[in-house]
Amino acid sequence: MFSKLFRARTKSDSASSATVPAGQRIYAIGDIHGRLDLLNLMLDRIAQDDRARGAAESHLILLGDLIDRGPQSADVVQRAIELERTRARTHFLLGNHEEVFLKAIGGDLKALAFFTRIGGKETILSYGIADADYRNAGFPELLELWRANVPPAHIEFLNRCEDLLVFGDYAFVHAGVRPDRPLDSQKASDLRWIRDEFLGHSGDFEKIIVHGHTITEDVESLAHRVGLDTGAYLSGKLSAMGFEGTERWILQTEAPAAA
Repeated sequence: MFSKLFRARTKSDSASSATVPAGQRIYAIGDIHGRLDLLNLMLDRIAQDDRARGAAESHLILLGDLIDRGPQSADVVQRAIELERTRARTHFLLGNHEEVFLKAIGGDLKALAFFTRIGGKETILSYGIADADYRNAGFPELLELWRANVPPAHIEFLNRCEDLLVFGDYAFVHAGVRPDRPLDSQKASDLRWIRDEFLGHSGDFEKIIVHGHTITEDVESLAHRVGLDTGAYLSGKLSAMGFEGTERWILQTEAPAAA
């Protein structure tokens, strides 16, 4: 069913001695793509798991692509803003879809046209634009309609999102890294867009890379990277991973796929 959308990869459960700093617990959530329902379920699951494991300095990382394709993109951004305000040590990475969002709403009509081809229609509609108005507007008119409905706080929030986070032996990015460059020399465009050069690399990286961006049928827990995008907008499966000491574990929440 998902043969054209999900990348087939060989999964490995290789043990790793990689660690996060003592006293810290990290939760990373894969691509959400407008599924507020699944995000809320996952946040509940993580809260329960965090309490059950006892006291720790708990960090939450959203790996990017909060928006597009799913029907609740505006609500997901608003939920993320609430998390930023209310949950200490919550971090947000900028995905390639957010990058295009910012370019488009900034007035780049070519970016807006591209945005509508990669799932941006659902994002635009989620901000209260009627489907008939969307269909009948040219790109300049659509831009004005959309701008009138997007809260400035949403744009400000997305502009605050980060590109790369490092905790101990793990580096968290949206898409991946270029194998021939150290982490401190990576280009933001690669961190948000890279695919084949990263996925095809079989050797070690400077850190174990935790990423989303490329859909797989299940979590890829490999010795050199961890892939957490399980196509939530279509599959109904949102995936996350917890990290503490040398341990890492998968959390998943499933719901009926979006219509």
